[in-house]
Amino acid sequence: MYAIIKTGGKQYRISEGEDIRVEKLPAKEGDTVVFDQVLLTSDGDKVQVGRPFLENVKVVGRVKRHERGKKIVVFKYKRRKGYRKKQGHRQDLSLVGIERIEAS
Repeated sequence: MYAIIKTGGKQYRISEGEDIRVEKLPAKEGDTVVFDQVLLTSDGDKVQVGRPFLENVKVVGRVKRHERGKKIVVFKYKRRKGYRKKQGHRQDLSLVGIERIEAS
């Protein structure tokens, strides 16, 4: 069984027992989080699609740790003008272990 959830402005395809990295959640390490914006669930041959979200379906996970993503470089440049600007960015992430998909 898998589901597609929406969190942090992005969509993730998840299954039970998986670990996913999502944008940082306002929860402490070890806390349980519930994702209630479920777009789709599939159980083999049966597929449910929400409009836009499914009613009475939620995904329960546990925050394992908070971490920072890989560094990316943002470099702006205009030729022949002497303009250069270099900036770095590291996204704050939460590692969430998916425990179960609850569908009523």
